[in-house]
Amino acid sequence: MHIRPLAALSGAFLGISALLLPSAAAQAADHPHRPITVAHRGASAYAPENTLAAVDAADDLGVAWVENDVQRTKDGELVIMHDTTLNRTTDVEQLFPDRAPWKVADFTLAEIKRLDAGSWFGARFAGERVPTLEEYLDKVSANHQNLLMELKAPELYPGIESQTLQVLREEGWLNRHHVKHRLIIQSFSAPSVRTVHHLRPDVKTGFLGTPAVADLPEYAAFTDQINPSYRTINAAYVAAVKELDGAHGKPLEVFTWTVNDGPNAVSVARMGVTGIISNNPDVVRDAVAGAAREETPATEATDEGTREETPAAVQEPVGALAGR
Repeated sequence: MHIRPLAALSGAFLGISALLLPSAAAQAADHPHRPITVAHRGASAYAPENTLAAVDAADDLGVAWVENDVQRTKDGELVIMHDTTLNRTTDVEQLFPDRAPWKVADFTLAEIKRLDAGSWFGARFAGERVPTLEEYLDKVSANHQNLLMELKAPELYPGIESQTLQVLREEGWLNRHHVKHRLIIQSFSAPSVRTVHHLRPDVKTGFLGTPAVADLPEYAAFTDQINPSYRTINAAYVAAVKELDGAHGKPLEVFTWTVNDGPNAVSVARMGVTGIISNNPDVVRDAVAGAAREETPATEATDEGTREETPAAVQEPVGALAGR
Protein backbone atom coordinates (compact mmCIF):
# COMPACT_ATOMS: atom_id res chain seq x y z
CA MET A 1 0.00 0.00 0.00
CA HIS A 2 1.38 3.38 -1.02
CA ILE A 3 0.18 6.91 -0.39
CA ARG A 4 0.45 9.19 -3.38
CA PRO A 5 2.12 12.49 -2.41
CA LEU A 6 0.41 15.86 -2.30
CA ALA A 7 -3.16 14.61 -1.93
CA ALA A 8 -2.22 12.52 1.09
CA LEU A 9 -0.75 15.61 2.72
CA SER A 10 -3.53 17.93 1.71
CA GLY A 11 -6.54 15.63 2.09
CA ALA A 12 -7.39 16.72 5.60
CA PHE A 13 -7.16 20.41 4.71
CA LEU A 14 -9.27 19.85 1.60
CA GLY A 15 -11.84 18.02 3.68
CA ILE A 16 -12.22 20.98 6.02
CA SER A 17 -12.61 23.49 3.21
CA ALA A 18 -15.02 21.24 1.33
CA LEU A 19 -17.25 20.90 4.36
CA LEU A 20 -17.38 24.67 4.55
CA LEU A 21 -18.04 24.98 0.81
CA PRO A 22 -19.93 21.82 -0.22
CA SER A 23 -21.20 23.21 -3.52
CA ALA A 24 -17.67 24.05 -4.61
CA ALA A 25 -16.50 20.59 -3.62
CA ALA A 26 -19.25 18.99 -5.68
CA GLN A 27 -18.01 20.86 -8.74
CA ALA A 28 -14.37 19.97 -8.20
CA ALA A 29 -14.25 17.06 -10.66
CA ASP A 30 -12.33 17.97 -13.81
CA HIS A 31 -14.35 15.73 -16.12
CA PRO A 32 -17.74 14.03 -16.13
CA HIS A 33 -17.54 10.63 -14.45
CA ARG A 34 -19.43 7.48 -15.33
CA PRO A 35 -19.59 5.37 -12.18
CA ILE A 36 -20.84 1.81 -12.05
CA THR A 37 -24.52 1.49 -11.12
CA VAL A 38 -25.37 -1.21 -8.56
CA ALA A 39 -28.91 -2.43 -7.91
CA HIS A 40 -29.39 -2.24 -4.12
CA ARG A 41 -30.80 -5.53 -2.79
CA GLY A 42 -31.61 -6.10 -6.44
CA ALA A 43 -33.74 -3.47 -8.16
CA SER A 44 -35.61 -3.03 -4.89
CA ALA A 45 -37.76 -0.12 -6.05
CA TYR A 46 -39.41 -2.50 -8.52
CA ALA A 47 -39.50 -5.88 -6.76
CA PRO A 48 -39.25 -7.14 -3.17
CA GLU A 49 -35.71 -6.65 -1.90
CA ASN A 50 -33.17 -9.48 -1.83
CA THR A 51 -35.42 -11.84 -3.78
CA LEU A 52 -34.80 -13.55 -7.09
CA ALA A 53 -37.50 -11.30 -8.55
CA ALA A 54 -35.38 -8.27 -7.62
CA VAL A 55 -32.37 -9.78 -9.40
CA ASP A 56 -34.51 -10.29 -12.50
CA ALA A 57 -35.86 -6.75 -12.23
CA ALA A 58 -32.30 -5.42 -12.33
CA ASP A 59 -31.56 -7.64 -15.31
CA ASP A 60 -34.66 -6.35 -17.11
CA LEU A 61 -33.31 -2.81 -16.61
CA GLY A 62 -29.96 -3.80 -18.08
CA VAL A 63 -28.11 -3.39 -14.77
CA ALA A 64 -25.13 -5.72 -14.51
CA TRP A 65 -24.32 -5.33 -10.80
CA VAL A 66 -26.59 -6.36 -7.91
CA GLU A 67 -26.04 -6.02 -4.17
CA ASN A 68 -27.34 -8.41 -1.52
CA ASP A 69 -27.07 -9.32 2.18
CA VAL A 70 -26.03 -12.70 3.59
CA GLN A 71 -27.05 -14.12 7.00
CA ARG A 72 -27.22 -17.57 8.62
CA THR A 73 -30.18 -19.61 9.80
CA LYS A 74 -30.52 -21.56 13.04
CA ASP A 75 -29.45 -24.76 11.28
CA GLY A 76 -26.42 -23.17 9.63
CA GLU A 77 -27.68 -22.34 6.13
CA LEU A 78 -26.89 -19.06 4.38
CA VAL A 79 -29.85 -16.98 3.23
CA ILE A 80 -30.34 -13.59 1.59
CA MET A 81 -31.99 -11.14 4.00
CA HIS A 82 -31.21 -7.56 4.95
CA ASP A 83 -32.74 -7.15 8.41
CA THR A 84 -31.56 -9.41 11.21
CA THR A 85 -35.27 -10.00 11.86
CA LEU A 86 -37.82 -11.42 9.42
CA ASN A 87 -40.97 -9.48 10.19
CA ARG A 88 -40.54 -6.40 7.96
CA THR A 89 -40.31 -8.27 4.66
CA THR A 90 -42.14 -11.57 5.30
CA ASP A 91 -45.33 -12.88 6.89
CA VAL A 92 -43.44 -14.49 9.77
CA GLU A 93 -45.66 -12.83 12.38
CA GLN A 94 -48.71 -14.59 10.92
CA LEU A 95 -47.07 -18.00 10.55
CA PHE A 96 -45.10 -17.93 13.79
CA PRO A 97 -46.91 -15.46 16.10
CA ASP A 98 -45.21 -16.76 19.25
CA ARG A 99 -41.62 -16.49 18.00
CA ALA A 100 -40.93 -12.77 18.50
CA PRO A 101 -38.59 -10.98 17.83
CA TRP A 102 -38.38 -13.24 14.74
CA LYS A 103 -34.60 -13.20 14.33
CA VAL A 104 -33.16 -14.88 11.25
CA ALA A 105 -30.81 -16.85 13.49
CA ASP A 106 -33.75 -18.33 15.44
CA PHE A 107 -35.39 -20.02 12.43
CA THR A 108 -34.37 -23.06 10.42
CA LEU A 109 -34.10 -22.89 6.66
CA ALA A 110 -37.23 -25.05 6.32
CA GLU A 111 -39.18 -22.57 8.44
CA ILE A 112 -37.86 -19.57 6.52
CA LYS A 113 -38.73 -21.26 3.23
CA ARG A 114 -42.39 -21.30 4.32
CA LEU A 115 -42.47 -17.50 4.48
CA ASP A 116 -43.97 -15.21 1.85
CA ALA A 117 -41.29 -12.62 1.09
CA GLY A 118 -43.20 -10.83 -1.68
CA SER A 119 -46.75 -9.95 -0.67
CA TRP A 120 -45.66 -7.04 1.52
CA PHE A 121 -44.34 -5.38 -1.63
CA GLY A 122 -47.23 -6.14 -3.98
CA ALA A 123 -49.85 -8.75 -4.73
CA ARG A 124 -48.14 -9.89 -7.93
CA PHE A 125 -45.11 -10.97 -5.88
CA ALA A 126 -47.15 -13.17 -3.52
CA GLY A 127 -45.32 -16.38 -2.78
CA GLU A 128 -41.84 -15.04 -3.50
CA ARG A 129 -39.44 -16.86 -1.19
CA VAL A 130 -36.33 -15.95 0.77
CA PRO A 131 -33.51 -17.36 -1.37
CA THR A 132 -30.53 -19.31 -0.13
CA LEU A 133 -27.12 -18.02 -1.12
CA GLU A 134 -26.81 -20.89 -3.61
CA GLU A 135 -30.14 -20.02 -5.24
CA TYR A 136 -29.17 -16.37 -5.42
CA LEU A 137 -25.81 -17.14 -7.02
CA ASP A 138 -27.51 -19.39 -9.56
CA LYS A 139 -29.87 -16.58 -10.56
CA VAL A 140 -27.09 -13.99 -10.85
CA SER A 141 -25.08 -16.45 -12.92
CA ALA A 142 -28.03 -17.24 -15.20
CA ASN A 143 -28.48 -13.50 -15.82
CA HIS A 144 -24.75 -13.00 -16.43
CA GLN A 145 -24.69 -10.38 -13.68
CA ASN A 146 -22.08 -9.43 -11.09
CA LEU A 147 -22.34 -9.42 -7.31
CA LEU A 148 -21.58 -6.93 -4.55
CA MET A 149 -22.17 -9.14 -1.51
CA GLU A 150 -22.58 -7.82 2.01
CA LEU A 151 -21.90 -9.95 5.06
CA LYS A 152 -24.68 -8.65 7.31
CA ALA A 153 -24.02 -8.38 11.05
CA PRO A 154 -21.18 -10.94 10.94
CA GLU A 155 -20.67 -10.58 14.68
CA LEU A 156 -23.90 -12.60 15.07
CA TYR A 157 -22.60 -15.44 12.91
CA PRO A 158 -19.08 -16.56 13.88
CA GLY A 159 -17.24 -18.07 10.94
CA ILE A 160 -19.63 -16.73 8.31
CA GLU A 161 -16.70 -15.43 6.27
CA SER A 162 -15.19 -18.87 5.68
CA GLN A 163 -18.63 -20.45 5.20
CA THR A 164 -19.58 -17.86 2.58
CA LEU A 165 -16.30 -18.35 0.75
CA GLN A 166 -16.90 -22.10 0.76
CA VAL A 167 -20.31 -21.66 -0.88
CA LEU A 168 -18.84 -19.24 -3.41
CA ARG A 169 -16.14 -21.77 -4.24
CA GLU A 170 -18.64 -24.62 -4.62
CA GLU A 171 -20.78 -22.46 -6.91
CA GLY A 172 -17.84 -21.56 -9.14
CA TRP A 173 -17.61 -17.95 -7.98
CA LEU A 174 -13.99 -18.09 -6.83
CA ASN A 175 -12.43 -18.94 -10.16
CA ARG A 176 -10.11 -16.42 -11.77
CA HIS A 177 -12.77 -14.78 -13.94
CA HIS A 178 -15.31 -14.24 -11.16
CA VAL A 179 -12.71 -12.99 -8.69
CA LYS A 180 -11.23 -10.58 -11.20
CA HIS A 181 -14.42 -9.21 -12.74
CA ARG A 182 -17.65 -10.25 -11.04
CA LEU A 183 -17.38 -10.35 -7.23
CA ILE A 184 -16.88 -7.91 -4.36
CA ILE A 185 -17.44 -8.77 -0.67
CA GLN A 186 -18.20 -5.93 1.73
CA SER A 187 -19.26 -5.38 5.33
CA PHE A 188 -19.76 -2.70 7.96
CA SER A 189 -17.45 -4.81 10.13
CA ALA A 190 -13.77 -4.06 9.59
CA PRO A 191 -12.72 -7.33 11.30
CA SER A 192 -14.98 -9.26 8.91
CA VAL A 193 -13.52 -7.55 5.84
CA ARG A 194 -10.04 -8.20 7.19
CA THR A 195 -10.91 -11.89 7.70
CA VAL A 196 -12.13 -12.26 4.11
CA HIS A 197 -8.93 -10.65 2.87
CA HIS A 198 -6.85 -13.01 5.03
CA LEU A 199 -8.71 -16.11 3.87
CA ARG A 200 -8.80 -15.16 0.19
CA PRO A 201 -6.34 -12.34 -0.55
CA ASP A 202 -7.33 -12.42 -4.22
CA VAL A 203 -10.98 -11.48 -3.55
CA LYS A 204 -11.91 -7.82 -3.88
CA THR A 205 -13.32 -6.35 -0.66
CA GLY A 206 -15.08 -3.21 0.50
CA PHE A 207 -15.58 -1.52 3.86
CA LEU A 208 -18.98 0.05 4.43
CA GLY A 209 -18.62 3.35 6.25
CA THR A 210 -16.84 6.69 6.26
CA PRO A 211 -13.53 6.39 8.11
CA ALA A 212 -11.64 9.52 9.01
CA VAL A 213 -9.07 10.53 6.41
CA ALA A 214 -6.30 9.94 8.93
CA ASP A 215 -7.45 6.32 9.38
CA LEU A 216 -7.71 5.45 5.70
CA PRO A 217 -4.18 3.95 5.40
CA GLU A 218 -5.11 1.31 7.99
CA TYR A 219 -8.16 0.25 5.98
CA ALA A 220 -6.20 0.28 2.73
CA ALA A 221 -4.09 -2.59 4.07
CA PHE A 222 -7.01 -5.05 3.82
CA THR A 223 -9.67 -3.55 1.56
CA ASP A 224 -10.07 -2.29 -2.00
CA GLN A 225 -13.05 -0.01 -1.48
CA ILE A 226 -14.35 2.52 1.02
CA ASN A 227 -18.14 2.51 0.60
CA PRO A 228 -19.84 5.37 2.48
CA SER A 229 -23.32 6.83 2.64
CA TYR A 230 -23.61 9.59 0.05
CA ARG A 231 -24.76 11.92 2.82
CA THR A 232 -21.34 11.69 4.49
CA ILE A 233 -19.00 12.55 1.61
CA ASN A 234 -17.76 15.40 -0.55
CA ALA A 235 -15.31 15.65 -3.45
CA ALA A 236 -12.34 16.19 -1.15
CA TYR A 237 -13.09 13.02 0.82
CA VAL A 238 -13.48 10.96 -2.36
CA ALA A 239 -10.18 12.35 -3.65
CA ALA A 240 -8.43 11.50 -0.38
CA VAL A 241 -9.67 7.91 -0.57
CA LYS A 242 -8.64 7.47 -4.20
CA GLU A 243 -5.14 8.78 -3.52
CA LEU A 244 -4.41 5.61 -1.55
CA ASP A 245 -3.56 2.23 -3.00
CA GLY A 246 -5.68 -0.55 -1.55
CA ALA A 247 -4.98 -4.16 -0.71
CA HIS A 248 -4.36 -5.12 -4.35
CA GLY A 249 -2.05 -2.22 -5.13
CA LYS A 250 -4.65 -0.24 -7.08
CA PRO A 251 -6.28 3.06 -6.07
CA LEU A 252 -9.04 2.61 -3.51
CA GLU A 253 -12.52 2.82 -4.99
CA VAL A 254 -15.62 4.50 -3.60
CA PHE A 255 -19.06 2.90 -3.99
CA THR A 256 -21.59 5.19 -2.31
CA TRP A 257 -25.12 4.36 -1.09
CA THR A 258 -28.13 4.68 -1.30
CA VAL A 259 -28.75 7.24 -4.07
CA ASN A 260 -32.24 7.06 -5.52
CA ASP A 261 -32.69 10.28 -7.50
CA GLY A 262 -31.05 11.92 -10.49
CA PRO A 263 -29.71 15.15 -8.94
CA ASN A 264 -27.88 13.37 -6.12
CA ALA A 265 -26.58 10.76 -8.57
CA VAL A 266 -25.10 13.48 -10.76
CA SER A 267 -23.66 15.22 -7.70
CA VAL A 268 -21.79 12.16 -6.39
CA ALA A 269 -20.69 11.24 -9.92
CA ARG A 270 -19.04 14.64 -10.19
CA MET A 271 -17.26 13.97 -6.91
CA GLY A 272 -15.53 11.08 -8.67
CA VAL A 273 -17.11 8.05 -6.99
CA THR A 274 -16.46 4.69 -8.63
CA GLY A 275 -19.92 3.26 -8.09
CA ILE A 276 -23.43 4.28 -7.03
CA ILE A 277 -25.67 1.84 -5.17
CA SER A 278 -29.37 2.50 -5.75
CA ASN A 279 -32.87 1.10 -5.33
CA ASN A 280 -33.60 2.85 -8.65
CA PRO A 281 -30.54 1.93 -10.70
CA ASP A 282 -32.11 2.95 -13.98
CA VAL A 283 -32.87 6.45 -12.68
CA VAL A 284 -29.28 6.85 -11.48
CA ARG A 285 -27.74 5.42 -14.65
CA ASP A 286 -29.84 7.56 -16.96
CA ALA A 287 -29.27 10.75 -14.96
CA VAL A 288 -25.51 10.31 -14.90
CA ALA A 289 -25.40 9.37 -18.57
CA GLY A 290 -27.49 12.39 -19.47
CA ALA A 291 -25.27 14.74 -17.49
CA ALA A 292 -22.17 13.24 -19.07
CA ARG A 293 -23.58 13.74 -22.56
CA GLU A 294 -24.37 17.39 -21.78
CA GLU A 295 -20.87 18.02 -20.44
CA THR A 296 -18.89 16.08 -23.06
CA PRO A 297 -18.12 17.71 -26.43
CA ALA A 298 -19.86 15.93 -29.30
CA THR A 299 -16.49 15.07 -30.89
CA GLU A 300 -15.50 13.14 -27.75
CA ALA A 301 -18.78 11.33 -27.24
CA THR A 302 -18.79 7.57 -27.59
CA ASP A 303 -21.54 5.12 -28.37
CA GLU A 304 -22.16 3.31 -25.08
CA GLY A 305 -24.64 0.53 -24.42
CA THR A 306 -27.19 0.72 -21.64
CA ARG A 307 -25.75 -2.21 -19.68
CA GLU A 308 -22.66 -1.55 -17.57
CA GLU A 309 -20.19 -4.42 -17.51
CA THR A 310 -17.31 -2.78 -15.62
CA PRO A 311 -16.61 -3.18 -12.14
CA ALA A 312 -27.00 -1.47 1.89
CA ALA A 313 -29.97 -0.63 3.69
CA VAL A 314 -29.17 2.75 4.93
CA GLN A 315 -27.28 2.37 8.18
CA GLU A 316 -25.23 4.65 10.35
CA PRO A 317 -21.78 5.11 8.74
CA VAL A 318 -18.99 3.43 10.65
CA GLY A 319 -15.67 5.15 11.14
CA ALA A 320 -14.01 3.08 13.85
CA LEU A 321 -11.56 0.48 12.61
CA ALA A 322 -13.03 -2.10 14.98
CA GLY A 323 -16.27 -2.10 12.98
CA ARG A 324 -19.73 -1.07 14.06
